[in-house]
Amino acid sequence: MSSIAATMGQSLVDHPLKKSFLKWQCLTRQIMMRDNQGRPDASIMPSVVPAGALEPMGHIITIMNKAPSYSLVPEMKHMLGKTNDPAQIRNDALQFLSATYYQKATEFSDILTSTFPPASLGAAQIRAAERCNLMFDAYGQSWQLDCKVWQLAAHNPLFVATMTHNRLFNPALPNESVVLGFKPDWSASSFNQNNG
Repeated sequence: MSSIAATMGQSLVDHPLKKSFLKWQCLTRQIMMRDNQGRPDASIMPSVVPAGALEPMGHIITIMNKAPSYSLVPEMKHMLGKTNDPAQIRNDALQFLSATYYQKATEFSDILTSTFPPASLGAAQIRAAERCNLMFDAYGQSWQLDCKVWQLAAHNPLFVATMTHNRLFNPALPNESVVLGFKPDWSASSFNQNNG
């Protein structure tokens, strides 16, 4: 993937596993917004195994962002700007995200992002490894994504989209928060259907 594609959140890879994963993520995120009031569940909280580690270091909450040509960041910023009431912002966000936001998997970047506190040691450890496995296990499906990791700059469209999305649920999120990007290598990733 070119650096321009990475900066823009676009991936030129057309892999069947990518398509299936994005469809699954859209479905599970829509369920989470509609049935769980937006509270994160296992479908978006993979365990993280940094390259070279034998055990997971913990779980992270991932964000799936629209590709820049489908971005709805201006609409999200509008929700943040029209009131100072966090409950109203959250309610508007749930309504917005549970409607049609997750309807078309083809509108999303396959680069997942995650937000960490400023100067997070966990983020530094993941970033230093340069690669990691994200292990998703929910709704009868297990996904292992082998990912390249990097820290997104504040001007990166995926950084802006991630921070804007997260502020819908936590308006006090610090500007100095760290956002990591996780770009799957689909040919080195895997999927299993859990029967049981």
